[in-house]
Amino acid sequence: MSSDMTAMGYLRAAREWAMPTLKESAFLSKGVLTPQEFVRAGDELVFRCPTWQWESGDSKQAKSYLPPDKQYLITRNVPCRDRVSTMEQMLDMQAADGDDGEDWLVSHIIQQGEKNLEDEFDILDETGEVVEKTPEPEKTAAEEHAEEADEYADMADYEDDNVLKDDAAVVQPELENDNLVRVRTYDLSITYDKYYQTPRVWMVGRSTEGQPLSGKEMMEDVITDYANKTVTIEGHPHVSGPHASIHPCQHAKVMKTIVKNLTRKSNKAGDGDGDGDETFGPSVEMYLFIFLKFVSSMIPTINYDFTMDVQASTQQESK
Repeated sequence: MSSDMTAMGYLRAAREWAMPTLKESAFLSKGVLTPQEFVRAGDELVFRCPTWQWESGDSKQAKSYLPPDKQYLITRNVPCRDRVSTMEQMLDMQAADGDDGEDWLVSHIIQQGEKNLEDEFDILDETGEVVEKTPEPEKTAAEEHAEEADEYADMADYEDDNVLKDDAAVVQPELENDNLVRVRTYDLSITYDKYYQTPRVWMVGRSTEGQPLSGKEMMEDVITDYANKTVTIEGHPHVSGPHASIHPCQHAKVMKTIVKNLTRKSNKAGDGDGDGDETFGPSVEMYLFIFLKFVSSMIPTINYDFTMDVQASTQQESK
């Protein structure tokens, strides 16, 4: 382990030691968790997504405020088929401005579909006004017939070709072990950060040959805006070897915004007794599902499981 990682580990341990353990719930108001709430949220994740499990970890590093057998969560051998660089051209980056003026970027993958993007979204001009879409004129029967004729005009060129022979000549990719496609894999774990009072994600990867990935290689699977900034290489408190870790300094702020938006949606949907005096929002048990949905925006090609359907918007409500 490098001296830099050792120093960061000591600093993290000292900071957590000096920080009092959160006793009162502030999930809805601040986006943070008590250790007991972290365990409840973890139990729900393990129950709904069996690929996740609790680990006791290194007994010397055990935290007294967590149960001995529930020190952290882990999911193993998570596939990561593509590098982020191949996807970033399809990413739309949204900024959620925090109270301190800093931007916390959250990326959303634009799925390539059959429809034109202009059919799916409003197009804005420089002043932010919606541009009226000009409907395409309907084609006449003659024009449609002409296009269809053009589409098949070249088919005669292939009538004398031996298509089967040509297809057989195409070089097929060689796949090992009965067509098993080998990809990078990651072990992802979640610890409780006592200083920031939020979960913290760690990941360690292996190559297609099963060899440990270097820090530089792991950063290839992190959105560029976060690599070596929000996501850094550090030492895991329980597992040996360098891990890529998502720094939790902004987690509470983002979670507070998401939870606030989910609460607002719940109220608009008419949940509750209808008197308008109570606030209804997501339960603590949903925290890690919301959290993992948010984290996936930074590591979108690592396909870990968080199967509960969460629509996690990070747009702050205008005042």
